[in-house]
Amino acid sequence: MDAEEKQRFAALAKAVADQRDQQAFSVLFDYFAPRLKSWLLRQRMPATEAEELVQEVMIVLWHKAGLYDPARSSLSTWLFRIARNRRIDLQRRARARVLDEDDPTLQPAAEIGADEAVANDDRDAHVRAAVSQLPEEQREMLRAAFFLGQSHSEIAEATGVPLGTVKSRIRLAFGKLKKVLDAETA
Repeated sequence: MDAEEKQRFAALAKAVADQRDQQAFSVLFDYFAPRLKSWLLRQRMPATEAEELVQEVMIVLWHKAGLYDPARSSLSTWLFRIARNRRIDLQRRARARVLDEDDPTLQPAAEIGADEAVANDDRDAHVRAAVSQLPEEQREMLRAAFFLGQSHSEIAEATGVPLGTVKSRIRLAFGKLKKVLDAETA
């Protein structure tokens, strides 16, 4: 592409940007669309996807021709860069959609056996009993932190208790729970 042709394309892009000149757009479309499609096909993109992507690039030209700066690059470079970026975005989205069927996070949880269910129930009963032995203020702090998911700062704000006191009560509660639970398992 020679300098004269570059200037002509820049002028046509300006006409599209400033006046929404359909004839100028048509000239640009007729020149660049086949070249963009050919380039995308050489990049091993399926023909239908290449056609769609060319349409997207040309829509960008129609709507955003005002963003094109002939001082920074030729119109050809600008359009091919848009096509390249869109192609990369498509590839990323396609990769993100591929699911590995063997991924453990996609597998259903294994059924627990009856003995494990009984052991879990026993453990839960021991923990509940140990929590019930805690002083009320420590029980409330644990409930807010672990069952309601509140941060220590949120607990302090909600209860009007200083942050350091909230932390101390939770730490004391854990210490007492550990002693009670360790004594039961020994």
